[in-house]
Amino acid sequence: MIANVLVMIRKRSRTVIGAALLGCCFMTPQPALAADCAGNPNALGTSRTLVVDPMEHPRIGTMQYPETLPLADHEVVLTFDDGPLPKYSNQVLAILASQCVKATFFTIGSQARFNPDGVRKLIAAGHTVGTHSQNHPLTMNKMPLEKVRQEVDDGIASTLAALNGDKSKLAPFFRIPGLMRAEVPEAYLASQGIQVWSADFPADDWRHVSPQRVYDLAIQRIEAKRKGILLLHDIQPRTVAALPRILATLKERGYRIVHVVPATADRPATPTEPQQWFMHPPTETVATTRWPRIPNFVFTATRTLPAPVFADLDWRDADILDHAQRARIGVAVRTLWPQPQLAQLAAASTLPVPAAGVFRVPEALDLTLLATRSTASRRLAAPAAGAPRAQAISARQVKHPKQAAHQVPAAADGRGRGAPLQVAPPTASNASVHVAKRVPRAEASAASKRVPD
Repeated sequence: MIANVLVMIRKRSRTVIGAALLGCCFMTPQPALAADCAGNPNALGTSRTLVVDPMEHPRIGTMQYPETLPLADHEVVLTFDDGPLPKYSNQVLAILASQCVKATFFTIGSQARFNPDGVRKLIAAGHTVGTHSQNHPLTMNKMPLEKVRQEVDDGIASTLAALNGDKSKLAPFFRIPGLMRAEVPEAYLASQGIQVWSADFPADDWRHVSPQRVYDLAIQRIEAKRKGILLLHDIQPRTVAALPRILATLKERGYRIVHVVPATADRPATPTEPQQWFMHPPTETVATTRWPRIPNFVFTATRTLPAPVFADLDWRDADILDHAQRARIGVAVRTLWPQPQLAQLAAASTLPVPAAGVFRVPEALDLTLLATRSTASRRLAAPAAGAPRAQAISARQVKHPKQAAHQVPAAADGRGRGAPLQVAPPTASNASVHVAKRVPRAEASAASKRVPD
C-alpha cells in the first residue's frame, strides 16, 4: 500500500515538473544549440537567448553610447541592416540556418513594402526583426521632430503590414540610418518605448571592399573587444561571401552567439547587474564602484558674501577694519610680527653738496677745436657745430668703409672740404663753449701753425 502511494507521488511530481518545463519553453525562446542543428553537429549554434527591456536601457552600442548589451566574454550578437533584399537576404538566411545561428534584422520600410515575404521569412526562421526607418535617410541628425516621426512611424507601419499587423512579432528595436544619432530622434524613440541600437564593431561591408577585407575587419575588431554587437548588411554580396568564414572562425576561437529578444508581459527581462551593461565594467577590487554617490544638497541659505577687493588683501590698509564691520564679517586678528622702527635705523653717511665753482670753466682757457686733428679734438666739439658722422660721409665714401673711417667728415653744406672748426674762447660772463664759424682754408692753415700762448 505504501509502495503504491510513493509511486503515485513520483508520477505526479514528474507530471508537475514536466508541465513547468513545458511552460518555460513557451515563455522563453529556446536557443538553437549546436548539438540540435540538423545535418551539422559541428555548427556554431546559438548559446543563449537574452531578454532586454527597452525602457530600462534605451540606447546601446559602444560606438556611440556608454552602454551595450550585457554580454559575457566571447559572446557576440549578429545584426543585419537594410533588408530584406531577396537576392542576398535569402542567402544570408540559408547561411545562418546552416549554423543554427539567430540574429537581429533591422528592416527598411520601403524594402518591407516591396518584399513582404522576406520579412515573414525572417520571423519564420526565428530571428528578431526591428526597424531601420522608412527610406533610410542619412540626415536624421538634422531632421525636425515631424520628419523624424514620419520616418520612424512609416517604417514600423510598413514592416507591420508585411506581418499582417501582428505587433507581437515586431521588436521595439530601432537603428538610426548611418548611425547619425541626434537628440531629437533619440528622444522620440525613447518616448515610444523603442530601444536605439548602435553597434560595438562594424565590418565596413557597405564600403567597396573585398570579402576578404570584410572578414579581416570583423574578426580583428571582435578580437579587440572580445564581445559585443557586430554590424553587417544583408543586402551586400561581399557580406554573403564573408559570412561563412566569419562564423567558422568564431567557432574555432571559442566565441558564442547570443540571440536578443524584447521583454514582454509574459517574458520578463533577463536579470542583470548595472555594471554588466558596460563594455569594460569596473571590477570589485575598485572601492569606488560600490561607494554610495554623494547626494545633491539643497542649501537653505542663499546669501552670498561680497566679492573681495584689492584693498582687502593688504594688511596695511587702514580701512580694512571699517570694511569688515560694514560687511559684518569677523575681523581677522593681526599677528604681532616685529615691525621695524624708524628710530632704530642708522643714519646713512652722506657727502657734502659740491660747490658751484667745481663745475665752472676757467676764463683764461682757450678752447680751439680743429676737425682735422685727433679724435679727442672731435669729441670736444659741440653737437651743434656739425652734422652727424652718418650725414657727413658721402656716397663715394660709403662704398669704401675702411677709407671713410680715416677721412674727415665733409661740411654740412658741401663746401670747405676738410675745413677746420674754431671755437671762440669763453668770456667772463659766459663760461660755456662757443663754436666759431668756419674760416677759409688759408686762415685755418695759419692757425694751425700758431703756437698757443
